[in-house]
Amino acid sequence: MDHSTGNTEGPFFEDGYILDLDSLYARFEALQDQRKAKGKRYPLAIILVVAVLAKLCGEDHPEGIAQWGRLRAPGLCQALSFGRRTLPCGNTYRRVLGAALCVEELEEVLCSFLSQQPGAGRSVLISLDGKTLRGTIPTGSSQGVHLLSAYLPAEGLVLMQVAVDGKENEISAAPRLLRALDLRGKVVVGDAMFTQRELSAQIVAGGGEYVWFVKDNQPETRKAIAELFQEQERIEDLQVAQRVNKAHGRRETRRLLSSRLLKGYLAWPCLEQVFKLERRAVDSQGQLLHEESVYGMSSLGRKEADADSLLDHTQGYWGIENGLHYRRDKTFHEDALRTSNPILAHSLAAINNLVLGLLSRQHWRTLSEARRHYNAHQEQALRLVLRAPT
Repeated sequence: MDHSTGNTEGPFFEDGYILDLDSLYARFEALQDQRKAKGKRYPLAIILVVAVLAKLCGEDHPEGIAQWGRLRAPGLCQALSFGRRTLPCGNTYRRVLGAALCVEELEEVLCSFLSQQPGAGRSVLISLDGKTLRGTIPTGSSQGVHLLSAYLPAEGLVLMQVAVDGKENEISAAPRLLRALDLRGKVVVGDAMFTQRELSAQIVAGGGEYVWFVKDNQPETRKAIAELFQEQERIEDLQVAQRVNKAHGRRETRRLLSSRLLKGYLAWPCLEQVFKLERRAVDSQGQLLHEESVYGMSSLGRKEADADSLLDHTQGYWGIENGLHYRRDKTFHEDALRTSNPILAHSLAAINNLVLGLLSRQHWRTLSEARRHYNAHQEQALRLVLRAPT
């Protein structure tokens, strides 16, 4: 038998589950179902719950989700108090996830559920970054569904995700994303694309702080910061922090220099510090693999963030690439889904974020190990969606 489906014999689920009022299932029941009543055989909540369960247990695409559910239909239907004893086919999942719901409403429900997990949202750093779903790029085109995420790398938690409309870019989508967040006490970190005066002012007005990288999209600002650090021995308030990491046969050194001397000189909202970040990587033989220097700025004062803290923030930012984008591609095979339906792609990506957030909080060695565990203990997966966060 295929290991992806697990053993389908015997009882997987308890007979008498009691639905918590604040469970994920209950939240799904409150979503607006845009289908017509005629011919609607499966409630929206049932379809979404099975999709989440199948994701937890190792399935990634509509056909696999459908097969997983149908092989377990009697036990699932009994556990969910659903009168039928069958579950949908793959095309039903495609239609429902691609047309029957408002994906923005789904995002809000999933992110709200994750944010109410015990201890969720306590970390400070928020990484901003976007990802194109490559499977949605039509042949001969360079554009597909592009999603911008606000991510807590220390927790593996997506706070919110929005689609970047074809007529806009990440710069214009970022204010819309940040308006949906409580930024009080948070530090927003983003690459040079987000280094914009209006966005900086919005973050500080919302009670947060920013750390931006500065490149050629802000040429005069970059030039001023680079010139400051050309004669670093003359910088009276210079602070320096350094880290050395060894992994995968390479040694990487990160060195950050910070100064407050450009505060009041650069016309930038609430600017407190600028910095230079030097990165150098060598192999086990000492041969140079990579070397670069980048510049940045922050609204954080020295009392809130010295050079060591700024180095932490810049290094933590890259957690969105390894902790979110890479996992969605490699573990959830997100880009392997070929579809021309942007809502379907977005809905599945939102469910991926949910499952990643739930599994990251349980400290599994790998996500693949976690999914194999839940496929062998499916009653535990069901409790995640029928029980309110405690």
